[in-house]
Amino acid sequence: MTKRYFRLNEDMSSPERWVLDDTLDTQGKKVGARLYLNEVPIRFDGRLRVPILHPGSSLDYSLADAGDFPVVTEKVASTLAELAPGDVQLYLAEVDSRPEPYFLVNVARLVKCIDEATSEEVRYGEPEDNWPDRLGYYRSVYGMRIDPSKVGDAKVFRPWGYPAALLVAEEVKVALERTGATGLKFTEVTGPSPISDEERAYKRKCNELLDPPPAARRAAWSSLGTLDKLAVAPRAICYEWPGYRQNWAVIHREAGRLLLVSEGLSDPFIARMEPSVGFGLELALETEPTELPLDAIGRSWPYLLLERVSREVVAHEHVREKAKAGLLALEVEGNDMPTSLVTKEGSVGVLLGLESRTLPRQFPTPFGEVRLVTVKALLPAELEYVLTRGEEGPVELARRFSENGEEHVSRAQRRAVVSVLLE
Repeated sequence: MTKRYFRLNEDMSSPERWVLDDTLDTQGKKVGARLYLNEVPIRFDGRLRVPILHPGSSLDYSLADAGDFPVVTEKVASTLAELAPGDVQLYLAEVDSRPEPYFLVNVARLVKCIDEATSEEVRYGEPEDNWPDRLGYYRSVYGMRIDPSKVGDAKVFRPWGYPAALLVAEEVKVALERTGATGLKFTEVTGPSPISDEERAYKRKCNELLDPPPAARRAAWSSLGTLDKLAVAPRAICYEWPGYRQNWAVIHREAGRLLLVSEGLSDPFIARMEPSVGFGLELALETEPTELPLDAIGRSWPYLLLERVSREVVAHEHVREKAKAGLLALEVEGNDMPTSLVTKEGSVGVLLGLESRTLPRQFPTPFGEVRLVTVKALLPAELEYVLTRGEEGPVELARRFSENGEEHVSRAQRRAVVSVLLE
């Protein structure tokens, strides 16, 4: 009879559950890096301490250290120690404000068992991920399936190549459930594939279309400065974007400024299932670091402005085509924008397509050339100038930006290059 195995995770269904922070030793130092996948148990003087990041209902099984380590009550720890003594390391710990003992669980046993052919989808790590070799090669594994014949005598283990997952044998699952422990969530990783051959073929085709463009964009961004891999900009599934993925990236420029760029407007139209450059453009807004705080990008005015411009680009073909062809002045909603940029009517003006001495007009991708469209925030006087000068307005404004060295860079606090009252 084929053995069954399950992925064990924390049950996230209760909104009132607590959230645990990083585990600390008696000196207040984090212990995670010293423990993770360490096959030789480490000795600590005194109990480890687990702070509570967000108060709430306590659980018998919780994840600390950003999901790396289970923190369990005594009944869970004793079950693991009884059934899988050679697979787990248990460290006595105290959770802030709780009188009962807890245990930090380290599972260092790795088993090469992921069945790529029957898993829903596996994504491989790229060289730029810079992962240590022993952590394997998977960036993500969806609908994981493992080959039970390769597990051997392991009962609690992590799959080689994807150690973020914690797997247990069926007998461990049954024993843990029998204790009535809270916080346990089991997902089977054996049995039939979760998707059909047709669905797998469709996903493979989607990946063939959607995987190449990001690599090409990242190569282009890297030529413009240093790509910030830690910056967290809002991401979303957006069905109005060609590949349904609305992403953003931040680039540190040599001059000390930050360049915020869209990622996804040049994806292939996934609904058509054919190679293309999508809308044929990506948007770029360069500004000062003080204007774009990396710890709160989603609330910054440069992001809000670029996101609102992207809505216009996505919604209106004439906006896209004019932006790709040359200069285009546009107005967007001014809510949450710096007052220096907002007009009396409550909007903010932008000039799209300004040429720059430091940014390329376009960049290559496997499916064709993509236009990099700059977005410059205008002061109200500059917007009025453009709107009252017809076709010559944007051209003259661009010339003046180039003359004073501003070019495409957006700042909320600066002097206007025109004065409507004097022109």
